[in-house]
Amino acid sequence: MFGFKNSRDDLRGTVQLTRRQLLKTGGLIMVSAAATGPLAILAGTGPVLHPPAPAQGPFPVPAGTLVDSFIAISANGDVIGFNGHVDLGTGVRTAIGQLVADEIETDIARVKIILGHTTRTPDLGPTIASDTIQNTSTPMRQAARQVRQLLINLAAERWSVPAAQLRTDNGFVIGAGKRLSYGELAAGQDLHIDLDQHMPLRSSKEHKYIGQSVARVDIPNKVLGALTYVHDVRLPGMLHARVVRPPYAGADHTAPLGSSLVAVDENSIKHLPGIVKLVVQGDFIGIVAEREEQAIAAMRQLKVQWKEWAGLPDLSLAGLHATLDKLDKEPRMLREDENYKDAVQKITQPIDRDYVWPYHLHASIGPSCAVALFADGKAEVWSGSQNPHDLRKDLGKLIDLHPDFVNVHRMEASGCYGRNCADDVAADALLLAKAVGQPVRVQLMREQESAWEPKGTGQLIKLRGGLDDAGNVVAYELQTSYPSNLSPTLALVLTGKVKHEKKVLQMGDRTSIPLYDYPAVRAVSLDAAPIVRASWMRGVSALPNVLAHECWIDEAAWLAKADPIAYRLRYMKDERAVGVIQAAHRLSQWQDGVAHRTPTPAGEKIAKGRGFAYARYFHSKFPGFGAAWAAWVCDVSVNRETGEVKVDKVFCTHDCGAMVNPAGVRHQVHGNIIQSTSRALKEFVTFDASGTTSLDWGGYPLLRFDELPEVQIELLERPHEAPMGAGESASVPSAAAIANAIFDATGVRLTEVPFTPSRVLAALRQAEAKAKAQ
Repeated sequence: MFGFKNSRDDLRGTVQLTRRQLLKTGGLIMVSAAATGPLAILAGTGPVLHPPAPAQGPFPVPAGTLVDSFIAISANGDVIGFNGHVDLGTGVRTAIGQLVADEIETDIARVKIILGHTTRTPDLGPTIASDTIQNTSTPMRQAARQVRQLLINLAAERWSVPAAQLRTDNGFVIGAGKRLSYGELAAGQDLHIDLDQHMPLRSSKEHKYIGQSVARVDIPNKVLGALTYVHDVRLPGMLHARVVRPPYAGADHTAPLGSSLVAVDENSIKHLPGIVKLVVQGDFIGIVAEREEQAIAAMRQLKVQWKEWAGLPDLSLAGLHATLDKLDKEPRMLREDENYKDAVQKITQPIDRDYVWPYHLHASIGPSCAVALFADGKAEVWSGSQNPHDLRKDLGKLIDLHPDFVNVHRMEASGCYGRNCADDVAADALLLAKAVGQPVRVQLMREQESAWEPKGTGQLIKLRGGLDDAGNVVAYELQTSYPSNLSPTLALVLTGKVKHEKKVLQMGDRTSIPLYDYPAVRAVSLDAAPIVRASWMRGVSALPNVLAHECWIDEAAWLAKADPIAYRLRYMKDERAVGVIQAAHRLSQWQDGVAHRTPTPAGEKIAKGRGFAYARYFHSKFPGFGAAWAAWVCDVSVNRETGEVKVDKVFCTHDCGAMVNPAGVRHQVHGNIIQSTSRALKEFVTFDASGTTSLDWGGYPLLRFDELPEVQIELLERPHEAPMGAGESASVPSAAAIANAIFDATGVRLTEVPFTPSRVLAALRQAEAKAKAQ
């Protein structure tokens, strides 16, 4: 391994031991190759577990149905856990270690977790939907528990005593007046067993590490500058490269990607030093050089002629509603109550509103980077992908290799909230490494990352419904329009390996069903093809849907002359939701009453208000399943002369069941609050007819440090409940809570994100004009 010489990976967290190396130490519990059963799915919402398959190359993926795919024990008694998910900076590496330590009953300092490496970890799908702790950690926990029982059985046989008379503690099996370490018992063992998917997990009363704020194992390496990030990987003989993209920045299937290159003038960079090779395959262009700055200079000076194209529709803030409304759509009924049509006839106070969500960037603080090596017919790639196992398959397709000849080393990267360009740049690096026969490092430029990253897509939600004369909700209909987020790996499209065609996915339905017990509901997802490259982004489609849900019910409460929280509780039966809402009421010292009951006097510049919103994040294929519950109360100040909105304070209550690492949960909640506040107030991608124009930080403003709100969080203690995903839920109520607070302050309802000063000011002026006209 290169560049690991000075790392502390051998101390904690990211131990660099393969199963083969462990076997050489003589102490690995080897459990493999026997089971060939059908594709297994854990009960409930667990991950798909792939059974063993004959290896077709040097880098096969461990089966998901075998114990040793998840747990191994080294000769010195260390426990190594393997999980195909990755840590995107959320701290799951630490939390998974806690889970394993408690199930196998050993010191957490002896647990090391390997994540995402494709030849070491089973394929558990992409790291999305806050799913790692809630679901994909389950087979690993079961494997740990199963290994513990195996060790007990080994000791019982050795000591000729019943296994029931033995116990485990801190990495030892104890009983009959004796004790043996896990390493001693494991030595020389070669067991082959299936994962017991019904293995009971340890009860919460027995947990030692689950529920404790164990220090993050990934932080020391980051603080000390040891090798952690893919950007710092260096291989012997490594070259540097840059890519040249077509001029349709971030466009999708409507652009001529794959058939757009007209000419490349190789002579235009011949005068530059250090150029190793210009690689052109279809629309893919890469320049390999001896040094990084040489590759950058060549990228800037290479003369390329592309086909003309300017086919994007109007995606500006002003035009997005109309564009989304006019898209070709495939209606998909999610729910339709039998009484809905009759109930609509009884509405006396209609509330029909359209809500619009803009395109957002992942806005990774550093551009994506990857390193690739191709030698002896095998490919190895170092990547920050959140989806290493699927990336491995794409890389194999790209260079016509079976995936078992491709190995992805998953490294940490510059952060993403879904999929950025990490997969794209990994494919770029492999193409170029194969072309020159040497290791190649590719890093995108800032403008390339912003232009081509698959974005969080725009969304249009239409709500129709209303109240009766008494202010009760009569009927509620949601129609959500969502351009799909597919985005095949870019090199596959540019080289023509994958046809760039129109495809419609079903992704707009997250948290689309109202969380309130309304008497008549209809919900429809209007699925559409992508407009620009788009992919998962934190709270995918749920955040916009909840903006609509929670603004609508807030308006309903106001029309009913009711307190916003009390009105919601009329329609809430979920006890956990009620608990979160009541906790937010208490934490914020909420003062009951109708919103906007004390308007700011006309002469005062700053109007202050308080808003509320609640959600439970439902995700994955519809109807999906729920992650954590979260409620927001936020205080805002609105400058009525400039339209500037300042979020002064956010109170957030959060219930994710048993918290494996409370400090980690708190950090996730805090991060969600900051990021989603920025998204609601400031963020939107700009486009012209040929592509993305938000290419730098000046073109994509974020919340500044001096604009951060004060944050107060209450994490509800539920140690006896199952752990729920906490990576996204706290962001989901954000935009609605801020919009409702702006209404409380000004009496103006905003239905389109972001709440920029110009938009707020325009709404205030419009309201003033309307008031004067009356």
